[in-house]
Amino acid sequence: MRQKLYTADPGCAVLGYIAHMSCPRFIAHRGAGTCAPENTMAAFELGAALGHTAFECDVKLSADDVCVLLHDDTLERTTNGQGAAGAMRWADLRQLDAGTWLSPDFAGEPLASLADIARLCCPKGYFVNLEIKPSPGTDTHTAHLVANAAAALWAGQHTQLLLSSFSHVALQAARAAQPQLARAHLFKTLPPDWLDLAQDVACQGVVLHHSLVSPHTIAACHAQGLWCASYTVNDPEQAQRFIGWGLDHLITDAVKTFKNPT
Repeated sequence: MRQKLYTADPGCAVLGYIAHMSCPRFIAHRGAGTCAPENTMAAFELGAALGHTAFECDVKLSADDVCVLLHDDTLERTTNGQGAAGAMRWADLRQLDAGTWLSPDFAGEPLASLADIARLCCPKGYFVNLEIKPSPGTDTHTAHLVANAAAALWAGQHTQLLLSSFSHVALQAARAAQPQLARAHLFKTLPPDWLDLAQDVACQGVVLHHSLVSPHTIAACHAQGLWCASYTVNDPEQAQRFIGWGLDHLITDAVKTFKNPT
């Protein structure tokens, strides 16, 4: 298991706070989200059964501000619901079938809340990367509530938690709400100021689309004191190449192929 040292935002209330986050190299994407319905308890449970202790998942808000695990803004792809997820209350979202779309074996699998995942992961000390996925126009509100909920649910275990997002606005809000929580900036493309953006919100790392990973981008991160991860890396040869270049962590769907040493 790889141990990394992250220094929290110097503007946090507890000056000098240092977070030691122990995170394996391989992080299971959306739980085990191609072998079981993504972002559900079934996906996390299967990933754990396969030996994984680090997970990535997506978090957005219901209409009544419950933190819900869901990637899309709409419900059609991964549930039997329709329309905008953020327009429905949690009590109604909870009734949806979030499993049949993948396989009849998972019929009736419900959506998971952030609290559900915390109850599974916290007692076991699993590392969790929460990707903040705001519904359109809700970046600040979503990030504020997700950060506050995560800080409360992972009380005493903040070092097992990472907040990430593609939204710079969301990361600003998460930093303002809970500066002691570690943050990472996600990038699908690289703007010229990508490292400045990560530093602007006091990130500890960046997560790059696999097409952006190179010896140069990894070295550029490390030169700024940032760790570097990539999504979604499923090919063993590509993974080995990235590791050889010095990539710190890989988010993967290939949960049966990539295993962390025990």
